[in-house]
Amino acid sequence: MFKSVLIANRGEIACRIARTARRMGLNIVAVYSAADKDALHVRAADVAYPIGPAPAAESYLKIEKIINAAKASGAEAIHPGYGFLAENARFAEACVRAGIAFVGPPPTAIRLLGEKNRAKTLMAKAGVPVVPGYHGNDQRPATLKREADRLGYPVLIKAAAGGGGKGMRRVDRARDFLPALESAKREAEAAFGAGMMLVEKCIERPRHIEVQIIADQHGNVAHLFERDCSLQRRHQKVIEEAPAPGISADFRRRLCDAAVTAARAAHYVGAGTVEFIVDVANGIEAATFAFMEVNTRLQVEHPVTEFVTGQDLVEWQLRIAAGERLPRRQDKLALSGHAIEVRLYAEDPARGFMPQAGRLDRLRLPATRGPVRVDTGVAEGNTVTVHYDPMIAKLIAHGADRTAALAALSKALAQTEVAGIATNLGFLTALVEHPAFVGAELDTGLIGRLGDEIARLSASARDRLLACGVIASLLGGGETAGQAAGDPYSPWAERNGWTLTGPRRDALALTVAGAPVPAHILYRGAGRFAVELGGRPIELVDCWREGDRFTATVDGRPVEARVFDAGGDTVAVSAGRSVAFHRRSVAEEGGDERGASGAITAPMPGKIVAVAVKKGTLVKRGDPMIVLEAMKMEQTLAAPRDGRVAAVACRPGELVVEGALLAAIDGA
Repeated sequence: MFKSVLIANRGEIACRIARTARRMGLNIVAVYSAADKDALHVRAADVAYPIGPAPAAESYLKIEKIINAAKASGAEAIHPGYGFLAENARFAEACVRAGIAFVGPPPTAIRLLGEKNRAKTLMAKAGVPVVPGYHGNDQRPATLKREADRLGYPVLIKAAAGGGGKGMRRVDRARDFLPALESAKREAEAAFGAGMMLVEKCIERPRHIEVQIIADQHGNVAHLFERDCSLQRRHQKVIEEAPAPGISADFRRRLCDAAVTAARAAHYVGAGTVEFIVDVANGIEAATFAFMEVNTRLQVEHPVTEFVTGQDLVEWQLRIAAGERLPRRQDKLALSGHAIEVRLYAEDPARGFMPQAGRLDRLRLPATRGPVRVDTGVAEGNTVTVHYDPMIAKLIAHGADRTAALAALSKALAQTEVAGIATNLGFLTALVEHPAFVGAELDTGLIGRLGDEIARLSASARDRLLACGVIASLLGGGETAGQAAGDPYSPWAERNGWTLTGPRRDALALTVAGAPVPAHILYRGAGRFAVELGGRPIELVDCWREGDRFTATVDGRPVEARVFDAGGDTVAVSAGRSVAFHRRSVAEEGGDERGASGAITAPMPGKIVAVAVKKGTLVKRGDPMIVLEAMKMEQTLAAPRDGRVAAVACRPGELVVEGALLAAIDGA
């Protein structure tokens, strides 16, 4: 076994690899960009080396800098984690040339399986079912369009390299194909440095089920069963679980056997994931599966497999890279219970899940013990930057069955508190509680179908929590409901709206997630209030605050919340949901009318990748105007209303700050 390993990554995966390496007695070497000099993964290492500025292209993607750090530290192995250089054959080759073990598959397998078109051809020859499509080398737009027309719409355009939903577009109409191809190719080139595309028939009711495979250098291949990754948004996984709910033992056997066949066909070594699309249009009992791709690395969702098999996949990777045989034979591997993972992201569901950047003024995660595991690479006070993926943490729960795992996960979400930046915590909570998910009615379109309903439920829950925060802030800390500190018998000390002329109604000017929210407080008596939001009163009775703890009965439901100040906002959290707000000043009341009058501003820092208009262009509300790349994703900024473009204040390739004016319509 090695004595030392360099982790060529950052964030939660670097911290997770470090935990296993530490347990195995290895010296840990970290690398870091200028943005990560104080990051958790740096603190988890024995020694750390700077490798460049914050942008990944100038640091974590620089092969020479990482190899030099490994040589300087004397590291005997390099673990690439996932993302960045994990599936880069040139990086694996550089490790071999430097005499450093690469903890991953050989360069030949990475190169072969990294090109989806070649991989699908190989799998078809090996007898593994594949999705109908075009995987050829003729990349002329007209050729790809003709193949899409032949397959029949809807189709999927996919990048031949990479994964994670980057460079992927669903196209439902022939007239939309070429614009979608251009966007997908541009995104693929930015993410993977390669713009080769393939076109496949889109399966209307798919489940995404993948198999964890692992192989040693002695020809032994095993699988560690399957994971269901069907809960996706924009082709990005949101919730993963193992084993896949509802499938039969025979289906599992055939699926896992196909994955092992795929690994053998590619002469695979190390840990990898064989991904299948499962057509459940006629029910899971009649489902068929087809090969999609192989991810030649550890997956984000690998903890659910570790929970249900009791195996440490990173330890397996390290032992295999050191030349050891598989730690266990296939017949010694078995499933135990059920595990579910959710990904907590800095993103704003109310703004189309737009990635967020900012300081984590408060971060409280559930304790990692028993049925709950938390993988994170950030701590309270850290900043989520625009340079990397905005994941905050992964919450993983295990139970004797799916019901028990869901109960443990719900409790873990309820114990999570984040303030200072918008997250998908409330969305995850609503999704995990939704009857369709609880009933395992899974396919990749579920979130899309439930989106409006979950948004309504989330908005209603947010309003109730906002009402709690408003009343708690009115009461102050350490006071009984409706009673200020001081003379307990003085009517002037009451905070229940008492006046000589009777109860009153107060207007409030709130800001929530940057948007104005008008509100009114109706005083009902001691400990009894109504908070009117959007014209609907939310009734609160039996209100009580002590310190940051607030309790009340809200619209007939008992609620316990924590209310505190963070980053200049008042924050209320309860049952896995949170809302931050502040009272607006008179100066703020005027607002910023530029958006209403036609201004397009940068919603976050990023790079302009395309400008579709010029001065004088006539646009209609919703027309795409500018494409902004931020946090590894493209955001299309649309016209806020009909009009004529009065100015364009940006150009492709330009870096812009949040709030920068990019274009204006009709002189805005």
